[in-house]
Formats: sequence, C-alpha cells, structure tokens
Amino acid sequence: MTLDLLDTLRIVDDDVTAVVDAYLADPSCGPVGFGEGYRIDPALAVAEHPFADTLMRRSWAGDELRRAAVRAAVMLAVPERD
Repeated sequence: MTLDLLDTLRIVDDDVTAVVDAYLADPSCGPVGFGEGYRIDPALAVAEHPFADTLMRRSWAGDELRRAAVRAAVMLAVPERD
C-alpha cells in the first residue's frame, strides 16, 4: 500500500499530495508517477475505495472532504513499481 511506502520513507507526504492534486485537477489523468520509481492510478484507487467512490459523486461534498477521500483511497491503494 502507499501507506507502507510512506511509513518506510520511500515516499514523502508531498508525493501523495501531488497524486491527489493530479486527480482533483483531472479525474481522467491516468497513472501518476511519484516518489522514486512508483506510479499509481488515482482514478482506479478512488473507484476501488467504496467511501471515496461514493463521496466523489455527491454534490454536497466540499473540496476538503473530496481531497481527504481521494487521499485515503490513494493511501490504501497498491502502487506499481516503474
């Protein structure tokens, strides 16, 4: 999981923030590279996270709540190694 990479310092918080920013700017952005040789598809991460997937379709969800949901989905997803 991305969370494991963060715990072992293979990535830093700014890397995760960049993935979340890329998705929020363009939900169809496709896989995003981050850290030293990792990539993740944030749209797939959101689709596979039941809460984030549901929340992103709610009109009442504000920007901060959406950002937190996407971040949670990305943190729990399994990134690929380049």
